[in-house]
Amino acid sequence: MNEARSIKQNPLPDALPNFRNLGVTLRILLICNGLALLQALLQANAWDEVPQRMMQIATLLAPVLLTGLLLLWLAQPWLARLPYAHGALAVSALAAALTLATYYFGGELYSLPGYDDAGFGAVRYALLSLTVSTILLMYFRWRSQVLSRALHDARLQVLRARIRPHFLFNTINAVLSVVRAQPKQAETALEDMSDLFRMAMGEEHDFVPLRQEMQLSRQYLALEQLRIGERLQVDWRTDDLPDDVMIPPLLLQPLLENAVYHGIESLPQGGTIRIGLQQRGDELLIEVENPCVRREVEPHPGHRMALQNIRERLALLFDVEASYRVERGDDRYRVEIVMPYIREESLGNR
Repeated sequence: MNEARSIKQNPLPDALPNFRNLGVTLRILLICNGLALLQALLQANAWDEVPQRMMQIATLLAPVLLTGLLLLWLAQPWLARLPYAHGALAVSALAAALTLATYYFGGELYSLPGYDDAGFGAVRYALLSLTVSTILLMYFRWRSQVLSRALHDARLQVLRARIRPHFLFNTINAVLSVVRAQPKQAETALEDMSDLFRMAMGEEHDFVPLRQEMQLSRQYLALEQLRIGERLQVDWRTDDLPDDVMIPPLLLQPLLENAVYHGIESLPQGGTIRIGLQQRGDELLIEVENPCVRREVEPHPGHRMALQNIRERLALLFDVEASYRVERGDDRYRVEIVMPYIREESLGNR
């Protein structure tokens, strides 16, 4: 079975930092100078030697660092097209090449005191440059992964916010349609709507129990039946699913709303919405099927906004572990969602 901890671990693909970004440049300068100060402290024998050691390091670091930043700025479009491993290799090779070139043309300025072997100094400085570039690349990769999780959470909140007003307006319209003709039923409907929105608006988790989502959907359908009447029939097929199954909130209700607005409401005779929920191995299968008119002259994109959000939320939460498929026949419309079968206890172990 899919572990719950794998559900949200979909960070953005590894990518090199944007070397034309001012923040990236400042971080590189700060980290490199911080490492230079650390090296000066390790080489010095007393506090008064630290400034001298720092100046010696800076004579090599400054030209390599500034030239490297300039070349990376120029090469940014090319680096952005490379796979991460190739780009990281190119950046490290550039750092080593610049260090060796500066060391070679610097002559006596960079010669190590007490060492007559120039080859040893070249290897030493090349290894130092590779170490620093590796540290920088590891830092920016870690930062990218942290930001990708924050971006994931922020985008998920935006998608939820886009769904909820859509849900609110349509449900209120359903209640308003029966206020004058059936005031008692309208009062009951308002009570149901209060419970429904307490569930829908108060949920801040990425997953809720399936039974809660089914209750919300039943209340929504009850409100629509007040407006449409006997034209709307519902056939639930749940196959005795356990009570601890978890799904993303507001996943089922928008599918039913789409079935009502684009199917049942458009048919004078109405029809039946069939809802199927079943476990299929390590997957949960959700099917919503409804009758529809043979040809929809002009679709209503506003009503289908929530369906696009469902696709995006599934991609954010499950990546390739979930699928969303639509089948349109002559007089039938069917949506099928396949997602990992998640139990409440597995989410508790994340």
